[in-house]
Formats: sequence, C-alpha cells, structure tokens
Amino acid sequence: MHTMSRRIVSSFTLFLACSVFAVVLGQEAAVELSTADRIAALEAQLTETNFAFDNLALLFFAVLVAFMQPGFALLEAGLHSAKNVVNIFMKNFIDFAVAGLAFWAVGFSLMYNRGNFFLNGYESSFAPTADFFFQMVFAATAATIVSGAIGGRMKFTAYIIFSIVMTGFIYPYMGEWQWGGGWLSERGFYDFAGSSIVHAVGGFAALGAVLAIGPRLGRFTGGRASAMPGHNMTLAGLGVFLLWIGWFGFNPGSQLAFSTSGDMTAVANIFVNTNLAAAAGAVAAMSISWMLFKKPDFSMTINGVLGGLVGITAGPDVITGLSAILVGAIAGVIVVFSVLMFDRLKVDDPVGAISVHGICGIWGTLAVGIFGGANLGVQALGTLSYSAGAFVAGFVLFYILKLTVGLRVTAAEEVQGLDVAEHGIEGYTTTDYLGDPVVLKAAGD
Repeated sequence: MHTMSRRIVSSFTLFLACSVFAVVLGQEAAVELSTADRIAALEAQLTETNFAFDNLALLFFAVLVAFMQPGFALLEAGLHSAKNVVNIFMKNFIDFAVAGLAFWAVGFSLMYNRGNFFLNGYESSFAPTADFFFQMVFAATAATIVSGAIGGRMKFTAYIIFSIVMTGFIYPYMGEWQWGGGWLSERGFYDFAGSSIVHAVGGFAALGAVLAIGPRLGRFTGGRASAMPGHNMTLAGLGVFLLWIGWFGFNPGSQLAFSTSGDMTAVANIFVNTNLAAAAGAVAAMSISWMLFKKPDFSMTINGVLGGLVGITAGPDVITGLSAILVGAIAGVIVVFSVLMFDRLKVDDPVGAISVHGICGIWGTLAVGIFGGANLGVQALGTLSYSAGAFVAGFVLFYILKLTVGLRVTAAEEVQGLDVAEHGIEGYTTTDYLGDPVVLKAAGD
C-alpha cells in the first residue's frame, strides 16, 4: 500500500507539474501574441500618422503656392497703368477659378493618366484630392504668367477662353511629357519643380500671345521704344515679396515626401538653396542695372529676384550652396539683358514675363546639367521642346481667338483703360469722397 501511495502521489505530482507547465507555456504564447498584436497596431498607427502628416504638409505647401496668385496680381498691377488695375486682378482671379474647374475636370487626368475626370480609380501615396489641389495651383501659376505680358490691350472674354485651354489642355498635355511619365521622363530629363514645365511653358506661351496681339498703343514710335512705366512700384514690390514667400511652397513642396528625417533634411536644403538663388538674382540684377543706368533700378531688381527663383526651380534639391548662388546670379544678369533685348525687338512685355519665366526657365533647366549632374543634352532637348511647344500653342491659340471672338480691344477702349471699358469700374477713385453730394448734404443737415 505504501508503494502504491507513493505511485499515486508521484503521478499526481507529475500531472500537476505538466499542468503548470502547460499553463506557463500558454501564458507565454498569449504574451507573445499580445506583443505581436501591439507591434502590428503600432505599425498601422505609424502608417496612418505618416499619411496624415504627408497630406497636411502637401496642403500647407499648396497654400503657399496659392499665395503666388495675389503676388502675380500685385506685381502685374503695379507695373501697368492705373487704368488697368481691375482688369489685371480680374484675370488673376479668373485664372485661379478656371484652373480649379478645368484642371479638375480634364487637366489632372490628362497630365497624370490617373483616374477619370472626377478622381475615381486613382492610386497615390497621398489622398487623391490633396495631390490634385497641389498640382492645380501649379496649373494656375502657368496660366497667370501670361496675364501680365498681354495686359492693357486684350479682351477679357478672349482671356477667359485662353485660361480654360491653358489650364485644361496645354499645360497638362505638356506636363505629362515629364511629370506624367512621358517621353522626356523616359529619357532622363530632370525638372524638379518646373523651371521648364511651369515657367518656360508660361513664358513662351506669353511670347506667342504678345506676337499675336501686338504692342500697346504708343509703345514703339519712330522706330524707338517709348517708356511706359508702371503706376505703382509699391504694389509691384509687395507682389514680389509674396511670390518669394510662395516659392517656399513651390520648390520644397515638390519633394512630395515629408515624414522621415531624410525627407525633412531635403526640404530644409531646398528652402535654403531657393533663397540663395533669389537673393543672388536680386543683387546681380541691381548691380548690372546700376552699371548700365547709373542708378539701381527697382523694376530690374525685383525681376532679378524672380529670375533667380525661376532659375533654381529645376534643381533646388541638387544645386546647392555656391552653385545655387551662381545659378541665381546668372539668372539676374540674364533678366536685365533679356528685357532690353525684347525692347529692341519691339516685343511689348510690360512685366518682363518672357524674360523672367521663359529665358530664365531655359537657363535653370540647363543649369541642372551644368551643376546638378543631369545629362546636359537631354536637359537642352527638354527645355527647348517645352519652350517651342508652348510658343506655338500660345501663338496659334491667340491667333485663332483673333480671327473668331476677337483678341484686342478698340483703340478708344485702350486709351480709356480696360477697368472701365471691360468691367465698368475704376480701380482708383478720382473724386474726393468729401465732395460727394450725399456727404455734403448730410453735413449740411
């Protein structure tokens, strides 16, 4: 009996030990499963957080780019006569409004081959609507470059048609060549934020438009260019400050990734390189104008800022430090001599858009081949393709408008000013408010 009791106790002890061991193993498995679940949950949360941050950053940069629209409006208004201020602002407003509709309905799908007209069936690392909005503000920028070059003499109805075609078809079709994975992308063409795709396209479309519409009345008389200075340099200068700030959305936002330390370092570098080029463009244009005209010319200086910004836009991620300064400085010099050249050629561009965006856009794209390691031949092919394509498209479109709906206002309307002739309102009040009969009667009472 004693032996049997020991056997029973031993068996019970073994059973108890096995049971305890099984419980311990089950607990460890449960702990391991719980840890794995936690890791999976953390990874999912990190993915969600990165997605939210990337989209928020992209929309923030898009808003900065949107600030370029009032920047262009102020710059163009300041460099035109006071009688055309409302017309200038109307064109800039309509560019942004039309881009918001035409690029949504047609342009985005045409440019990126993504989804249908309403962003369905679209795949991206961003929310489709965030990606669309960022690209839309670029389209509006390309269109509004043309606005200042043909200011003071174009029918507003014709301009609306141009804006629709530009933002819905011309810019998206040509943008697809590179950013949509088209033939230039396949050849290794490099244009980070659009020296050619946005600015050369806008600048050379403006050249085609200017040649189709002709110069302002009295601009070229007796074989010489007559100065027609802008009415308000304060507006022009404020506009360029807004554009300078907006460019910190244009270039850094084109990084299109913001959630890692590497991405943010790249964004910070792009900020600095963009600013270096703008500053160098301003100093270079001021210095050259000072030597040529014996005074530091304000309009040339602010165009030097823009020339430097356009020049660095193709490669702000690969053209750094001293190279960025050289790119901006050369662009500032180019602007001055290009504006003078177009004056001698009797090409009437009141704001210097062709020089700033077109010529400096070419320079900036080539600069990526010189300073940024891209193939110079491919860069030349790409920028000349964009420039020639935009020039032909701009000229043909404006010439068709000339033959159909009419392109230019009458001479009397041009002399009167487009604010009243086209919009029925003056940009500035010419009568003293205190002399208004209603105010005088109220004072008498």
